[in-house]
Amino acid sequence: MNASAAGATGFDIPPARRPGLDAWGQMILAEGRSVVRDTAGLVVPLGLPLLLMLAQAFGNSEQIVPDSGGRSVLEVFILPVTLVMIVALVGVVNMPSFLAMHRKEGLLRRLAATPAHPAMVLVSQVIISALQTAAGFALALGVVGFAFGLRGPVDLARTIGVVLLIAAAMYAVGMLVGALVPSTNAAIAVGLLAFLLMGAAGGMFGGTDNLPQGIATVGEWLPYGAGVQVFEAAWMGQQIETDHLLALGIAVVLGTLSAVRFFRWSQ
Repeated sequence: MNASAAGATGFDIPPARRPGLDAWGQMILAEGRSVVRDTAGLVVPLGLPLLLMLAQAFGNSEQIVPDSGGRSVLEVFILPVTLVMIVALVGVVNMPSFLAMHRKEGLLRRLAATPAHPAMVLVSQVIISALQTAAGFALALGVVGFAFGLRGPVDLARTIGVVLLIAAAMYAVGMLVGALVPSTNAAIAVGLLAFLLMGAAGGMFGGTDNLPQGIATVGEWLPYGAGVQVFEAAWMGQQIETDHLLALGIAVVLGTLSAVRFFRWSQ
């Protein structure tokens, strides 16, 4: 029924209202509950990086890196890898699995028929992922500070800035995986494979000096390797390589645009 027909019958159809803050709050809470109920999705991104870090910490916490202001190998090299690992697990593995689950359950299709646009799910998932990442950072930094001592970043503002850029790159990759895969299991498998490939080429299993030159070069252009490099530089107050910033920026732009282009709201 159009507006003139509605007026002729004496009925006024109110225009659809955009979701308010309460609707956004409910959506974010719903996404948060989904993450909390998924024990593996909650524990693995927080616990696995911490365990791997502790396995290396006891042998490296006393080794001081020259010209680092008294910082240990743990703080200069191992901690950045751990923190980037947390961001990658949350963004590349967790996020696409939840997006695929919502698609399979028909939630996105049902939201498309309401004033609440399905994109609200994407935004809410990014917010919850950011909170989960922050919790992982707080846990890792707290353990290092309490057990081994932590001097902290030389340039706090720049370190926070590169963390936000790294998170944006990882979340963009995760949204692209969520846009392309058809099911929850496939999202987990593809996300985990992408995480392991990026991590292996980016120094997650050892310094990139131990890798073939070609793989190490490719790894520094992928979000994980580039993220570790810019995080280490920002933490130590050193010059950040433009190529690494460019690599993260490309991941953000290409990942986001591709996810928007190919995202399917229903199976």
